[in-house]
Amino acid sequence: MTTAIAWIDGRWGSPGSLDLPLNDRGLQLADGLFETVLVRRGAPMLLEEHLQRWQAGAELLGLGAPPDRSMVSPLLTEAVQRSHSADAVLRLNWSRGGAGRGIDPPATGGERFWLTLEPFEPLFSAVSTVISRLEQRNASSVLSRCKSFAYGQAIQARREARQRGTDDALLRNTDGQLCCGTVANLLVQRNGIWLTPPVSSGCLPGVMRSACLANGLAQEHDLEADLQRGDQALLINSLSCRPIHSVDGIELSPIEETTARQIWTQLLK
Repeated sequence: MTTAIAWIDGRWGSPGSLDLPLNDRGLQLADGLFETVLVRRGAPMLLEEHLQRWQAGAELLGLGAPPDRSMVSPLLTEAVQRSHSADAVLRLNWSRGGAGRGIDPPATGGERFWLTLEPFEPLFSAVSTVISRLEQRNASSVLSRCKSFAYGQAIQARREARQRGTDDALLRNTDGQLCCGTVANLLVQRNGIWLTPPVSSGCLPGVMRSACLANGLAQEHDLEADLQRGDQALLINSLSCRPIHSVDGIELSPIEETTARQIWTQLLK
């Protein structure tokens, strides 16, 4: 039987049974970073790329260096054994740690690390979307360039999408250009070319997005025009590749689920 498992401060248990100190800044102020890594047949996919982004994000936020592969890999192996979950999602968490009241960050060295591993199957089904009227990505914010704990904006945009009768929301940036989804990067095929907004737009520098660029599948390009009939579009991240079948009620050119799966799978190699 597969189960979810967690580790913190040398202790193993279920994600709901282990404790996080109430003064932890990750809990109080969303002051920290995380990575979600796909695990297939017990092996982490693109782990080095995730750890590189984790390290870069820590530097941006003035955090100490997070754990490296030499610490993460043995913990992952044990987590897979304990949970019996060969196909799973690993979440790595790195908080600034505990401190007193106020927002002034303490000196580095008190950071806290914990992880969870849960059974998971990647998602490839199509979604309906709206463009959020309430939330925008800040193209100039440091937080837009790293995978921080602060996901309140994405949560509100997703709530808005559900209230408007769709599955997910697309976000513009502060310059009015289409930028990304709530939890995934945006790929748009126009005139036979796959395009994705540059990191300067405020989109997260996604691991799968980077793989698309490195493999020549997509090109960086500002999306100054909204999605329109004839376009094809995907929302892609390390855990999914989902065709967008409509935006604000406008139907896009369809993408088969098998095609989305093939595009996503080739990026893992």
